[in-house]
Order: sequence, then structure tokens, then C-alpha cells
Amino acid sequence: MATIPLAKNGRLSLNPFDHLDPMGTVMMMFVGFGWAKPVPVNLHAVQRRTPAGIMLVSLAGPLSNMLMAVFGAIFIRGGWVPYFAPSGEVLPSLSYVIHEFVWVNIALMLFNLIPVFPLDGEKIIYYFLAPAGQRLLDQIRPYGKLILLAMVFLGPRLSVDILGGILYGPLNDLYRTLLPVQFPPLLP
Repeated sequence: MATIPLAKNGRLSLNPFDHLDPMGTVMMMFVGFGWAKPVPVNLHAVQRRTPAGIMLVSLAGPLSNMLMAVFGAIFIRGGWVPYFAPSGEVLPSLSYVIHEFVWVNIALMLFNLIPVFPLDGEKIIYYFLAPAGQRLLDQIRPYGKLILLAMVFLGPRLSVDILGGILYGPLNDLYRTLLPVQFPPLLP
């Protein structure tokens, strides 16, 4: 009986250090924004099963963020955790942690859906575009990381908060749909 190598590239692991990207980690520590290593995907194997394979793989990340946000909201909506509980002197309350958990997962989902390479949204929208639109994305792709860095870091410094303009409205709407309270924990 042949064995299947489960730890290909050392990435099938619950050890978070196996997933750290050195530059993304440094950025997270010093700038407050970072990333992990990309998920390795065998493009040939995925596309052989269905033409929508890459799109479906890319959709899995944002969908999992939305499911985690819904899961977190269930505890508060179900009454197992109060909407607001005072925090202790050292640690935040469970209520606050769950509110933050929901907020962050919605923010990550929406951020990943932005159609700029290397985010998942680029691969998702690519599948639905006509060939002319796909060619345009192919031309923009080499500059995707620069566009993303400019949106995250340069835009707010120049008082052009494109990222906030794109994300803030849907983020608040989804958050208040899951937890209908006036409690935006991270953004004003």
C-alpha cells in the first residue's frame, strides 16, 4: 500500500511558523500589515477537474472568513455570550473578543475579495470576465502588488483612502447584519 505524503512542502501543519512569510512577518511587526506564505495549488490538477477550479479554490478563503464570522456571531445572537460585557483590568471580555473576531473576519473576507493580484478577488473575477477583461487583468497583474501596497500605505498618507472607501461601507453593513449593535471595534 502506497502512502500519500501529507506534508508536501512542509505546509500541512498546525504549526503557525510553517506558514510565516519572512517579509510578511517583518511587515506585520513594524507596519501592522503583513501576510503569510501563499497556499500551494497544483493549477494543472485543479483545472483538469473543472475550468472553474482556480476560482473555487480562491473563493474558499473569503468564504471561510465569512463562515467564521457567522460562527462567532452565533454565540452572541444565541444568547450564550452577552452583547456587551465589561472587560477586566487585564484581559478583554469574551464579548469584546467575539465582536473583534467577527469584525476582523469580515474585514479579511472583503479585503481578499478586492480584484487585485495577489488577492483572491483577482482570480475570482478573472473567471467571470470576458476575454477582453481577462487580457486587461493579465496586463495589470505584474503591478498588482505595487497597486495593493499603494492602496494600503500610500493612499492614506496622501488623504486618498481608496481601501477604506471600498471596504468600510460593506464591512459595517455585514457586521451590523450579524451583530445588530452600534459597536464598530476597529474603525470609527
